[in-house]
Amino acid sequence: MINHSYILYIEDDQSMAELVRQALKLRGYSVVSAQSGQQGLSMMRERKPDLLLLDLMMPNLNGWDIYRAVKTDQTLANIPVIVITARSIANDRTVIADLPPADDYITKPFDVQHLLHSVQNLL
Repeated sequence: MINHSYILYIEDDQSMAELVRQALKLRGYSVVSAQSGQQGLSMMRERKPDLLLLDLMMPNLNGWDIYRAVKTDQTLANIPVIVITARSIANDRTVIADLPPADDYITKPFDVQHLLHSVQNLL
């Protein structure tokens, strides 16, 4: 099955990024990963993804900083975002209170089928 959707996963844990990349690749998605928020934002500005998968806990530029940058940039704001993190969203509601909510929020460890279903629904 070939799917022409382009997905960017910003994740500093390379084993997690590879697990997700392989699971989505088996479904025909094109997935690239960035190891830092700065790299991810640069990649998005070079080629706008159809979907953004986003870890929250990263050094330097954390996931919510990236989310804010995406949702306040008119050229990127309409990209659907799935947050994939070990954090509880209850702790973060005030951080993004002035922004639209993420399209989905998946807590690690997660069921790969849940991720695949969410990606399919958003694309």
